[in-house]
Amino acid sequence: MRPSLNILDEGLIARIVDEAMRVLAEVGMEIRGPEMRRRLLEHGLPLDHSGERVRFPRTVVEAAIASAPSSFVLYDRAGEPHADLGGDRVHFVPGSSGLKVLDHRTGETRLADSTDFVEYVRLADGLANIPYLATAFSTNNDIEAQVSDAWRLYMTLTNSNKPVVSGAFTEHGVLRMVEMMQLFRRDRADLIARPMSIFTITATGNFRYSEDSCQNLIDCVEAGIAVEIVPVTLMGLIAPVTIVGATVFHTVDVLAGITMAQIIRPGAPVLFGGAPATFHMKIASSPMSAIEALQLDAAYVAVAKSLGLPTQSYMALSDGPILDAQAGAETFGSALIAALAGVNSVSGPGMLDFLLVFSLPKLVFDDEMCGQALRFVREVKPLDDLPVGALIDQLMADQHLIMAPHTMTHWPAELYLPSAVVDRDNREAWMRAGGKDTYERACDEVDRRLAAYSQLETDPAIDAELRAIIRSGLVDQVDLPAIPIAPEPVFATGPGTGERRHNRRRERGAG
Repeated sequence: MRPSLNILDEGLIARIVDEAMRVLAEVGMEIRGPEMRRRLLEHGLPLDHSGERVRFPRTVVEAAIASAPSSFVLYDRAGEPHADLGGDRVHFVPGSSGLKVLDHRTGETRLADSTDFVEYVRLADGLANIPYLATAFSTNNDIEAQVSDAWRLYMTLTNSNKPVVSGAFTEHGVLRMVEMMQLFRRDRADLIARPMSIFTITATGNFRYSEDSCQNLIDCVEAGIAVEIVPVTLMGLIAPVTIVGATVFHTVDVLAGITMAQIIRPGAPVLFGGAPATFHMKIASSPMSAIEALQLDAAYVAVAKSLGLPTQSYMALSDGPILDAQAGAETFGSALIAALAGVNSVSGPGMLDFLLVFSLPKLVFDDEMCGQALRFVREVKPLDDLPVGALIDQLMADQHLIMAPHTMTHWPAELYLPSAVVDRDNREAWMRAGGKDTYERACDEVDRRLAAYSQLETDPAIDAELRAIIRSGLVDQVDLPAIPIAPEPVFATGPGTGERRHNRRRERGAG
């Protein structure tokens, strides 16, 4: 049995879905993209009495849900299957939308640039519990805005083999990025058959889709890019302050996006996603790690699972400004909730300060927290331990089980041993090792991993074509930003170097 989380009963889920269907059919959505609006009307969707909003009849929405796949596979740059999204399979991915980085070398929070971004990709490439990446933060002023999304994708594609969550920040930015990814496939049909990315489509709120979101959705679905529909549901501001009411509003936005995707191309892979937050009534902030926002995450994921749809959420993150006790609690708590709820794609690791700041030490710390959350939701089943008579006999004979055949066989897989980011020695040993706190240990792990990174090789002809695609979109800028070359890898050894701790005697005995 897999540990799980239940927040809504089946009857309440059905009522939420029914109400969302009613709102879509009667209130409808404001579709600001002219091409999307044309396609919906051509498909037979009616307008409301004002002629401004497109209504989504229940039969159309139900047909879209039926045609959307319940799962899909992401492939890596090399074209190999990498992540199966569906069921209760959980994948953690760095958060997106940051503008700044918390520089672990200087302690300064500043605008990020391309050097920061490529270091992030090289670091995340080696994190075991981060199976695919994201174009996590802006490089700001070092590249023109109209090609900045493609530039971040370029740095990701040339420094990691992992798939990527991305998105376009202009109305016509998707096509350039599709052209780039297609260079790693035989042709467009192969890119559709072996997708290497998920693009985010943001619902605007107030039952509206913007021009950019509409066009990006069309371009992604036609190109075979999987999309995640991500409303930013602000409880108490543009959505009800109550969980059930907010879940209805959220479901309306997502089902509209899923329906549009399936009208464009039936069978297109779509994630039922979201980035909910509460509206703090006293200081007017929007915390995503508020406990009510996490309840809303779990609630809409339950709705999505009842409809047989894969899921996404913004969790495993912190709204705090630094990696401290608050950040650790918010990150692990929400990561564990996401894992228990079976969220397929969890965006958030590495993020601080309301998704505005990205931190490399936070990312390696979060990798540990995600690993522990994933360990908690592994299937629980007997492993040569029912009945326990033989284990009791062994304990009575030896007064311990540390060298018992059962222990030697099972402990390597059953006990999660964290890296040096997590300290589990006594205080005396901690002081002898320098008395470093969590943030200092995480900084050390960042430097160790960056020093050990081996540069991914890219065909020079493909690299040149990738750069040419980006240059073709420049207006005033002449040169692309310089990217530092990864040095020859240096592998640290010995205790405290970040590798998971091993007991070699036990391992020899187990072998």
